[in-house]
Amino acid sequence: MFRIGYSSFLVLLASVGFVCAQSRKPLYTFPLGVESYTYRAYFPKSVTATLDTIKALGFTELEGGAPKGVTTEEFKKMLDERGIKVPATGAGYEQIVKDPESVIKNAKLLGASYVMVAWIPHEKNNFTIDNAKKAVEDFNRVGKILKDNGLTFCYHNHGYEFGPYQNGTLFDYLVQNTKPEYVSFEMDILWATHGGADPVKLLNKYGSRWKLMHLKDLKKGIKGDLSGGTPPENDVVLGQGQIDMPAVLKAAKKVGIKHYFIEDESNHEDTQVRQSIAYLKGLTE
Repeated sequence: MFRIGYSSFLVLLASVGFVCAQSRKPLYTFPLGVESYTYRAYFPKSVTATLDTIKALGFTELEGGAPKGVTTEEFKKMLDERGIKVPATGAGYEQIVKDPESVIKNAKLLGASYVMVAWIPHEKNNFTIDNAKKAVEDFNRVGKILKDNGLTFCYHNHGYEFGPYQNGTLFDYLVQNTKPEYVSFEMDILWATHGGADPVKLLNKYGSRWKLMHLKDLKKGIKGDLSGGTPPENDVVLGQGQIDMPAVLKAAKKVGIKHYFIEDESNHEDTQVRQSIAYLKGLTE
């Protein structure tokens, strides 16, 4: 019978572990993106320095628009010089409803393919079915205008949409009553979780309606609500909160999301963003 010494056995185990580790593939395989709101305290001080920081961190995609004091054309030139693309930009609800043409012009100047709206006007802590019905009407109309101009409209959830309605939620109403050919969605996984939803279940339920994602994590132990708001300290480094990030990324990849933006709303984005990037890069499957 073949026998192996204890020390040799340990060496064999280590070798097997090394081979297994080498055979595992990175879970996150998409361009590294960031939401410009992450650097809301930096852009007013220096747009150039902020973009240099974003580039140095390895980001090649940015969601957002030109900061105050810089034209869209100037901002696009600065982005091009750093190899940063803008797949998606944002617009206010009132702006896109009243003047979609200005939103379209801005998006095209940036080279964006998606335009997202992140808030539906409503009374504080009281998002109602009437608010949802108005949004459905507006989104279907505006979404068609954007599509006719080669752009995709996305609504970004903010948590308050997950209040109960009939056999589901008001968010279900929004998705089920907007036209798939005109209206898509961007998932903010922190706000979905904070509103009481399960990001993985939402991804699986609505599949290809999801086009974009905000990557952020909610502090462990925090019980959310339907306010659409939470203190900055509850926004933590990816992987350190209560969201099952590997499960979310696997589901997102399965439904076809290709653009992901780290958004850090804490007051420690200078350190947290770096840690979140390291966490993403370290994930394997």
